Amino acid sequence: MTAPVFVVESLAGVGPGSVAEVDGPEGRHAVSVRRLQPGEDVVLTDGQGRGAAGVVLRAEGKDRLIVELHAFPVESEPTPRITVVQALPKGDRGELAVETMTETGVDAIVPWAASRCITQWKGERGLKALAKWRATAREAGKQSRRLRFPEVADAATSKQVAALLAKADFAAVLHEDRDYGSEPLATAELPAEGEIVLVVGPEGGVSPEELALFEEAGAKAYRLGRSVLRTSTAGTAATALLLGRTGRWS
Repeated sequence: MTAPVFVVESLAGVGPGSVAEVDGPEGRHAVSVRRLQPGEDVVLTDGQGRGAAGVVLRAEGKDRLIVELHAFPVESEPTPRITVVQALPKGDRGELAVETMTETGVDAIVPWAASRCITQWKGERGLKALAKWRATAREAGKQSRRLRFPEVADAATSKQVAALLAKADFAAVLHEDRDYGSEPLATAELPAEGEIVLVVGPEGGVSPEELALFEEAGAKAYRLGRSVLRTSTAGTAATALLLGRTGRWS
């Protein structure tokens, strides 16, 4: 198995032979849950592309791990960058979408309050839901051994999504209706670099008004395949397809 990943606030100033401490919730997980022992390999990351591989020297108490560092991998900024605008699903399916997209390799996630979303983030409830999405991305990033975790933006309105699409090098709205004129995403012409933005609608679909707004911003409608995916799985499938087609999985 690959070495487990733990998140630290900063890796500034570290070098070969440096000794780092992993404490707080991360240290507790390493010491009391994983029960890591001296001599075991670990990787530390700041979640922003920097890593530090090392070996456990010792544990102190129940929540502090002492690690000697010897290698410093870097996960460069990906290109083309893939952002998924994810309509808010019901219940915990939002966290499921974030988890699987993170494991697959998405670079950014934008929660979207689409007009047909049953779930709406408002007030304190919305802040808690956003915090759950961000915590899920962090945990899934660690689990999938990433050094660069996806950004989870604040919830966006349809107008804000349109502005994001207008700046993209490739903008797409996933749409299952062939009658609408959607093309296969599998054959779309993709940029070699820059920003790809995908919009995943809610279970009730993207409204005609939203489709028109996004089309005006430069986003065309594309379909994935013969089957219709749920909103919590469509973004993951589309991300995997694009990672393969752009060569990022090669």
